Amino acid sequence: MTEVAITAVAVCAYDALLPERGVAALVGDRQIAVFRTYDGEVYALGNQDPVSGANVMSRGIVGSRGDVPTVASPMFKEVYDLRTGVCLDDPEVSIPTYRVRVADGQVIVGD
Repeated sequence: MTEVAITAVAVCAYDALLPERGVAALVGDRQIAVFRTYDGEVYALGNQDPVSGANVMSRGIVGSRGDVPTVASPMFKEVYDLRTGVCLDDPEVSIPTYRVRVADGQVIVGD
Protein backbone atom coordinates (compact mmCIF):
# COMPACT_ATOMS: atom_id res chain seq x y z
CA MET A 1 0.00 0.00 0.00
CA THR A 2 1.30 3.41 -0.95
CA GLU A 3 -0.74 6.00 0.91
CA VAL A 4 0.35 9.54 0.10
CA ALA A 5 -0.18 12.38 2.57
CA ILE A 6 -1.60 15.60 1.12
CA THR A 7 -3.33 18.63 2.59
CA ALA A 8 -7.06 18.01 3.03
CA VAL A 9 -9.28 19.50 0.33
CA ALA A 10 -13.02 19.21 -0.30
CA VAL A 11 -13.31 17.88 -3.85
CA CYS A 12 -17.07 17.50 -4.34
CA ALA A 13 -20.38 16.85 -2.66
CA TYR A 14 -20.90 13.21 -1.66
CA ASP A 15 -24.26 13.19 -3.46
CA ALA A 16 -22.52 14.24 -6.70
CA LEU A 17 -20.66 10.91 -6.76
CA LEU A 18 -22.69 8.27 -8.54
CA PRO A 19 -22.31 4.73 -7.17
CA GLU A 20 -19.82 2.59 -9.11
CA ARG A 21 -18.45 5.63 -10.96
CA GLY A 22 -15.33 7.69 -10.58
CA VAL A 23 -14.56 11.39 -10.90
CA ALA A 24 -11.25 13.17 -11.37
CA ALA A 25 -10.13 15.97 -9.08
CA LEU A 26 -7.05 18.17 -9.07
CA VAL A 27 -5.62 18.47 -5.56
CA GLY A 28 -2.62 20.76 -5.64
CA ASP A 29 -0.62 19.39 -8.56
CA ARG A 30 -1.97 15.83 -8.22
CA GLN A 31 -4.71 14.25 -10.28
CA ILE A 32 -6.87 12.13 -7.98
CA ALA A 33 -9.56 9.59 -8.93
CA VAL A 34 -12.41 9.44 -6.40
CA PHE A 35 -14.86 6.52 -6.36
CA ARG A 36 -18.09 5.73 -4.54
CA THR A 37 -19.18 2.11 -4.33
CA TYR A 38 -22.74 0.78 -4.05
CA ASP A 39 -22.27 0.23 -0.31
CA GLY A 40 -21.54 3.97 0.10
CA GLU A 41 -17.79 3.72 0.69
CA VAL A 42 -15.54 6.36 -0.88
CA TYR A 43 -11.99 5.73 -2.12
CA ALA A 44 -9.28 7.94 -3.60
CA LEU A 45 -6.43 6.78 -5.85
CA GLY A 46 -3.98 8.46 -8.17
CA ASN A 47 -5.60 9.11 -11.53
CA GLN A 48 -2.55 7.97 -13.52
CA ASP A 49 -2.62 4.40 -14.83
CA PRO A 50 0.81 3.05 -13.86
CA VAL A 51 1.00 0.78 -16.92
CA SER A 52 0.02 3.19 -19.72
CA GLY A 53 0.92 6.47 -17.99
CA ALA A 54 -2.43 7.99 -19.02
CA ASN A 55 -4.52 9.92 -16.48
CA VAL A 56 -7.63 7.77 -16.88
CA MET A 57 -8.26 5.80 -13.69
CA SER A 58 -11.33 7.89 -12.83
CA ARG A 59 -12.92 6.36 -15.94
CA GLY A 60 -12.14 2.81 -14.79
CA ILE A 61 -14.62 0.01 -14.32
CA VAL A 62 -15.62 -0.29 -10.65
CA GLY A 63 -16.43 -3.74 -9.33
CA SER A 64 -15.13 -6.34 -6.90
CA ARG A 65 -13.21 -9.56 -6.63
CA GLY A 66 -14.75 -11.43 -3.77
CA ASP A 67 -14.90 -8.94 -0.90
CA VAL A 68 -12.27 -6.63 -2.45
CA PRO A 69 -13.60 -3.40 -4.00
CA THR A 70 -11.77 -2.82 -7.29
CA VAL A 71 -11.30 -0.59 -10.28
CA ALA A 72 -10.09 -1.87 -13.66
CA SER A 73 -7.98 0.42 -15.79
CA PRO A 74 -9.86 1.53 -18.90
CA MET A 75 -6.63 1.16 -20.90
CA PHE A 76 -5.39 -2.41 -20.44
CA LYS A 77 -7.91 -3.66 -17.83
CA GLU A 78 -5.48 -4.33 -14.95
CA VAL A 79 -7.52 -4.54 -11.75
CA TYR A 80 -6.56 -2.56 -8.63
CA ASP A 81 -7.72 -2.85 -5.01
CA LEU A 82 -9.49 0.43 -4.19
CA ARG A 83 -8.38 0.15 -0.54
CA THR A 84 -4.64 -0.33 -1.12
CA GLY A 85 -3.94 0.58 -4.74
CA VAL A 86 -2.22 -2.77 -5.32
CA CYS A 87 -2.76 -4.41 -8.71
CA LEU A 88 -4.49 -7.75 -8.25
CA ASP A 89 -3.11 -8.98 -11.58
CA ASP A 90 0.51 -8.01 -10.79
CA PRO A 91 1.24 -7.20 -7.11
CA GLU A 92 4.49 -5.47 -8.15
CA VAL A 93 2.39 -2.65 -9.64
CA SER A 94 0.38 -0.18 -7.55
CA ILE A 95 -1.35 3.18 -7.61
CA PRO A 96 -0.95 5.73 -4.80
CA THR A 97 -3.91 5.92 -2.41
CA TYR A 98 -5.12 8.94 -0.46
CA ARG A 99 -7.09 9.31 2.74
CA VAL A 100 -10.67 10.18 2.00
CA ARG A 101 -13.65 10.89 4.22
CA VAL A 102 -17.09 12.45 4.08
CA ALA A 103 -17.79 15.44 6.34
CA ASP A 104 -20.87 17.65 6.21
CA GLY A 105 -21.87 16.11 2.89
CA GLN A 106 -18.51 16.87 1.28
CA VAL A 107 -15.86 14.42 0.08
CA ILE A 108 -12.54 15.41 1.68
CA VAL A 109 -9.31 14.03 0.21
CA GLY A 110 -6.14 14.27 2.29
CA ASP A 111 -5.12 14.56 5.92
